[in-house]
Amino acid sequence: MARFLIVEARFYDHLNDMLIAGARSALEAEGHEADVLTVPGALEIPGAIALASESNRYDGYVGIGVVIRGETYHFEIVAGESARGIMALTMDGMAIGNGILTVENEEQAIVRADPKQKDKGGEAAKAAIALLELQQRFTA
Repeated sequence: MARFLIVEARFYDHLNDMLIAGARSALEAEGHEADVLTVPGALEIPGAIALASESNRYDGYVGIGVVIRGETYHFEIVAGESARGIMALTMDGMAIGNGILTVENEEQAIVRADPKQKDKGGEAAKAAIALLELQQRFTA
């Protein structure tokens, strides 16, 4: 059993609830435990994961959030920089699944967030589990 931290940018409650449900279900199906930490936005997810990793309480992480394209360039900054931050941590050897949706509209987000449809929260949790298993394989 491993312990995971789901770090969520709580902006769209109904969408995040679905993403978290999918992530929890995937983790629990494999016998793992999870805590949830809420941060203001997707840009804060990588920083929160980095800070939490210093506690040595967690074996892996799942980033959860929804970024919907608006009328300004802000979408590109948030989408790109949150993904870059998570990737940098992953390249440093951390087991992180990226479940931050970057979509054009709410309809796309619903399809991707819903555990009964595309279940991107569950997929992110499975990615984190897979990376943790690789980490354990190569450090054993």
